[in-house]
Amino acid sequence: MSAQMIDVRSDTVTRPTPAMLEAMLRADVGDDVYGEDETVNALQSAAAKLFGHEAALFCPTGTMTNQIGLKVHLRPGDEVICHALAHVYLYEGGGIAANCGASVRLLHGQNGRFTAADVRANINNRDDAHLPWTRVVSIENTVNKGGGSCWDLQEIERIRAVCDEHDLALHLDGARLFNALVARNESPRDYGRLFDTISICLSKGLGAPAGSLLIGSKKLIAQAHRYRKLMGGGMRQSGYIAAAGLYALENNVSRLQQDHARAKRLEAELRTLPYVESVLPVETNIVIFNLSASLQPDVFLQRLGHQQVRALSMGQQLIRFVFHLNIDDTHTDALIAALRSI
Repeated sequence: MSAQMIDVRSDTVTRPTPAMLEAMLRADVGDDVYGEDETVNALQSAAAKLFGHEAALFCPTGTMTNQIGLKVHLRPGDEVICHALAHVYLYEGGGIAANCGASVRLLHGQNGRFTAADVRANINNRDDAHLPWTRVVSIENTVNKGGGSCWDLQEIERIRAVCDEHDLALHLDGARLFNALVARNESPRDYGRLFDTISICLSKGLGAPAGSLLIGSKKLIAQAHRYRKLMGGGMRQSGYIAAAGLYALENNVSRLQQDHARAKRLEAELRTLPYVESVLPVETNIVIFNLSASLQPDVFLQRLGHQQVRALSMGQQLIRFVFHLNIDDTHTDALIAALRSI
């Protein structure tokens, strides 16, 4: 990829900034498998405190933190409730089946969200031996395939009440949670009080090169530590990566509103283009739109590529653009010019 390429396939394509690299070089490290990496310990402690929880666990990827987060709640034969667009269901390699031996009850709702009433209506009777035991509800915020849609906090509170009533755990796939927090002017503790386990990703909008965190109680994180080992997720001098995560949490959260503003600007432009059939409402940094039948996605992406733009097809006529810290106003101008020329 050339230096001039505008890459809006994902917010995972970011490069560490010079200041982040400097923080990584200065990191105090040790062997994290022995619990001796000071920077990893600092990151885990800071994340737990941020959400008002007792503990956190640093892992290589968000898929691992999600899968471990579900596994600490599930037994083989149990069932997870999630949305049909959920990342834990669609994009984690069948991990719920492979890692947990659990089945999935899929809900449907607007742009990846469902209601407390939906949850209540889909909880199995535990006295019926024919049915899997409903054990966990999993929420994704923001919803990737929902166009970066944000959940309503009051609806999550109602879902929490249903979970408490029926002895269900509540897990948050918060890969892009900080985008939701910035967009809705909410705090991490608003979510920490509602969820048993929270997965947050440092390598998306926050701009770290790798790493995710699972947050929860000491008891659950102790179990999670064992499952991380089982999955091969034990790292050694991982403080160099953890330092990037600490830097990201301290410096790259408030700037997410810039990504959101650029995404809204692009949304307005797309609604004027003759080859765009529809655009999902933009709340954060993700823009998903439908091409008209007259323009095939591979042709569209090829034409963008000729103008130094890389985007992503999400199947059928769906295209995704994601804004991030390596896309500024000048890049956005060039992106809009490229779209107008097609």
